[in-house]
Formats: sequence, C-alpha cells, structure tokens
Amino acid sequence: MTRSTVPAPTRPDGWQRRAALPALIVVGVIVTLVVPLSFPAGGGSTSVDLALEQHIHSALDAHTWVYRVLVFPSNSYVVLPLLVAFAAWFVYRRQWWSAGFALVAPELVVAVNTYALKPFWERKLDHYLAYPSGHTVQLVAVVTAFALVSESTRARTVTVGVMVVVLPAVMIGMVGFGYHHPTDVLGGTAAAVALVTALYLPFRYFTATRAATAISS
Repeated sequence: MTRSTVPAPTRPDGWQRRAALPALIVVGVIVTLVVPLSFPAGGGSTSVDLALEQHIHSALDAHTWVYRVLVFPSNSYVVLPLLVAFAAWFVYRRQWWSAGFALVAPELVVAVNTYALKPFWERKLDHYLAYPSGHTVQLVAVVTAFALVSESTRARTVTVGVMVVVLPAVMIGMVGFGYHHPTDVLGGTAAAVALVTALYLPFRYFTATRAATAISS
C-alpha cells in the first residue's frame, strides 16, 4: 500500500483538550438548563433581561439602522454561505470527514433546537418560541463546528475571537428589534456549543480509529 492511500491523521489531542471538551459540554448543558429557572411565570423578561433591554432601547432606539447592522451576521443568508464556505475549505484540503462534520453537525443542532428544545421550554415572544434563540444556535453551531475540526490553531483562534466580538453585537440587534430577550441568546449560545461538541466527540473517536487502522494495515 502506498502512502497516498493512508488518510491524513487527525491532530494529536493533549490531555488538556480531552478534558476540556467534556467540560465544555457540561457547562453548556448547565447554562441551558439553569437560565429558564429565572423565567417569570407566563414568560416575559427576567430582571437581567429588563436591565439590558432598557439600556439598549434608551441608547439606540433613535438609530434603528444600528440594529439592522448589528443583527446582520445572524441572518440565514449570511450564516448558510458561511457554513458552505467552511465545508468547502475542508474539501479543498481533502479533509472529507471534517467537511462532512462542518456541513452536517450545525444543521442537526438547529433541528434539535427547533423541534425539541424550543417546544420543551415554550418561552413565547409575540407569536413564536424564543428560547433558545434559533438565530444564535445556528450561528454559534457553525462557528463551533469549524473551530473543533480545524487543524489550524490560528484559524480557530481568529474564528472564535471574531465570534466573541460579533455575538454581543448580534444580541443587541435582536433585542433592539424585539426578536429575543438577552437570555434567549445566552441559552442559544450554550446549547449550540454543548450540542456540537457532543457530536464532535464520537466523530473524533471515529476518525482517529479509522486513521490508526489505515496506518497499521
């Protein structure tokens, strides 16, 4: 067997990374479960929501164009091309399994949020279910999937750094337009990170086992 038939090995994971991923899942699950405990009976804003919402509206309601700019990165016509671009990057590098994970995992997480998490908590805002925020789940799931499977430390760092800046801005835009409460965004972030990471653990085991088998054969 020639070297060209051996799949590229996955990057080595130190004990810190192996421990960090389950911890990330646990923290995400805890946050997702704890946030709804603060919801008032019948829905509505929590005390934290009210404080943030009042600041946002008083500062920016006179300039609603700012809300449009801030919420822009969470729109599907931005997030879906980003999803395809991340998958295409792995295809270009012939990392087929990584491309599949980057493409499929975020959409599975969106489906779980839409059909399981939202109906379970049933936090209504106007005529739709708001918790966890679907726009947030989709955006964070796409970025988390890329960060987990990318072999480039620089790419992971830049991607996560950009998300740390963009996500609060998106939250302000969604609150300004009345799409979500701040706690919806917090729960959406936690749920997306936890679910994508939970999907990544068996993916990592499968790809590592497959690479080891191919090398030894």
